[in-house]
Amino acid sequence: MKTKDQSREMVCIVCPVGCRLTVTVKDGEASVEGNNCQRGEIYGKEEITAPRRVVTATCSLRDPEHPRLPVRTDTALPVEYIQELLAEIYTLSVPVPVVLGDVLIGNYRETGVNVRAARSVRSRSDEADQVKARI
Repeated sequence: MKTKDQSREMVCIVCPVGCRLTVTVKDGEASVEGNNCQRGEIYGKEEITAPRRVVTATCSLRDPEHPRLPVRTDTALPVEYIQELLAEIYTLSVPVPVVLGDVLIGNYRETGVNVRAARSVRSRSDEADQVKARI
């Protein structure tokens, strides 16, 4: 993404300190002021030149007791892909059982980002088998 000369103030979200950053882009080079650590500098530069976000949403789950399944990306995704990814997530219909961490969409658009189940849901037959085993 080409970035024109600009200056932007933001709060760093990398750690709980919440440094107030001033990120300036001049001649295509980003500089950061106000950060207390190296991670803040990296965050500021990435946020102004190539912002990314972790995506959380829900998709359809083929289970009458739990009709929706929470999902999330395992790493941050470039913001320009978020709306398309959400549209794809909303069309998913996941069968049970599903295990926390199962990959539902792998390597989305060759970004290396996976969409994973954010909870486990057992099938009714699995639950019935566990109850029988305890008796």
